[in-house]
Amino acid sequence: MRFAGWPVEAVEFYQGLEADNSKTYWTAHKAVYEQSVYAPMAALVAELADEFGAAHIFRPYRDVRFSKDKAPYKLAIYATLERGGYVGFRATGLTAGRGYHRMESDQLTRYREAVAGETSGRELVAIVERLRAGQLGMAGSESLKSAPKGYPKDHPRIELLRHKGLFTWREWPVGAWLGTVAAKKRVVELLRQAEPLQAWLHDHVGPSLHEPSGPTDL
Repeated sequence: MRFAGWPVEAVEFYQGLEADNSKTYWTAHKAVYEQSVYAPMAALVAELADEFGAAHIFRPYRDVRFSKDKAPYKLAIYATLERGGYVGFRATGLTAGRGYHRMESDQLTRYREAVAGETSGRELVAIVERLRAGQLGMAGSESLKSAPKGYPKDHPRIELLRHKGLFTWREWPVGAWLGTVAAKKRVVELLRQAEPLQAWLHDHVGPSLHEPSGPTDL
């Protein structure tokens, strides 16, 4: 199957799920999910694999064991790419992003050392500025309110030092283009534009040597 976008039925599926997040709705519309939501995502990430690596498509079921919200189904489908990248689709449109959403303790140590380093730190600042100039969103997850231990509060890169994750993204609202191959083009452009950030994180932080401290399911 070649990727040809998400049809209007995919948008309608999630609109319905937002209104009725129940097993009854899911069972009645499971075929729509499989054909109009999951199949396009699987086709898209298969076509991205040569450049961005194999993908993991997350399951549609929510882990409600420790949540007050017991709604059983996620209101989006999303996938992560082996060489860095995220693609998500929901009723409101399409999202793609790249970076490290959350870092483990050993990654944070390496990240902060690199941010504080004059050469590597200035390089990251330049990358972030270029991405923002390109109108991509930039964010740091679970950012500290103050400086991390061992770093001065007036450090010139204190904003970056406070982050526990760093990523860039772009969102596109629903439009006629979503049901065409133009959706793939937008995702690829974003992933390529964000490559310098991904490369910096890969070179200076890299994967964690520890087991994840919590669930990684977004």
